[in-house]
Amino acid sequence: MIELFDEDFDAMELVEGALALNQAINPETRVAWAEQKLAAMAREAEEYLSHESDKKARLAAFLHLFYQEWGFSGDQDAYFESRNAFIDQVLEHRKGIPVSLGALLLYFSNQLGFPLKPVMFPTQFLIQIAWHNEDAVYLNPFSGEYVSRHTLQAWLIGNKGPLAKLKPKHLQVSDHPTIIGRWLALLKSALMREEHYTLALKCTNLALTFVPDDPYEIRDRGFIYQQLECHQIALSDYQYFIEHCPDDPAAELLKNQVTLLRSTAVVIH
Repeated sequence: MIELFDEDFDAMELVEGALALNQAINPETRVAWAEQKLAAMAREAEEYLSHESDKKARLAAFLHLFYQEWGFSGDQDAYFESRNAFIDQVLEHRKGIPVSLGALLLYFSNQLGFPLKPVMFPTQFLIQIAWHNEDAVYLNPFSGEYVSRHTLQAWLIGNKGPLAKLKPKHLQVSDHPTIIGRWLALLKSALMREEHYTLALKCTNLALTFVPDDPYEIRDRGFIYQQLECHQIALSDYQYFIEHCPDDPAAELLKNQVTLLRSTAVVIH
């Protein structure tokens, strides 16, 4: 597996970091094709905007190009499918989730000189647009629509409860390692849901290079190994979680799995 570290992601464009992540999980990711496609689309965008000189009109025209002419959109029908988190597949199918569509917007905006920044809002990925001497506004990359602070407050209440209040920390610009970490978690969940356990295991092993002792990641790895019938390793991972998180409700459930696994013959792969 490719070894990736925080400093690697910090040095890359977000979409480049996502492609590196995608390839680390699935070597069949078409990185070269995606890079060529991105470069060609950036040139097309430059030409499309060549007649616009006003900065805000240029951004509005670019968003029209991205969502209307190129046809990118949020995948309403299959939001949780893993293809929406693989950049090459998003470029091919023109559908994605907020973080993958947002990464594309950021890539093209960097090429075109727009003041766009990534924000990991508690409910989803957002794009901050901060013109000089103006208050920042926020774009939902899933829909291409601007989001008011009233709407953000409502999203936060829906996520954290009726007493939640929108605070500056919720709208801070996020660094690339934080975003890639969330992206990795989304990919792992999607691959587990689709029962692509070998690829999901790569996600977990990659996550554990960043947080080697995370009991929740080790618990998930145990579940994946159990599905792959590597029962002895699954048993070890479950025991680790139970020892380190004894008060977690999942610990009691996993004790039953430990009992079951102890009675199961070890399968070595």
